[in-house]
Amino acid sequence: MTQYVIPENSLSTEQTDLSELKLPAPATQIVTAWKVACDGDDAGGLGHPRVWLAISPETGFVDCGYCDKRFVIDRDHAGGDH
Repeated sequence: MTQYVIPENSLSTEQTDLSELKLPAPATQIVTAWKVACDGDDAGGLGHPRVWLAISPETGFVDCGYCDKRFVIDRDHAGGDH
């Protein structure tokens, strides 16, 4: 007879609280444009293909899907189309 064990952490499919998985961004940059480009940190050996990211007006930030760098809009000095 097979016995199943459910792990007692937030990665278990039986649990819905994923707050433990929310880690801070490895790097954060304050920007004044609603659209930004990210190509990683070549100096640190963490380069990646350049991607263009749009900051959501609702959240005020966007995270890069490659390197997790967070771009936060400075709403007081922001220009552009939002």
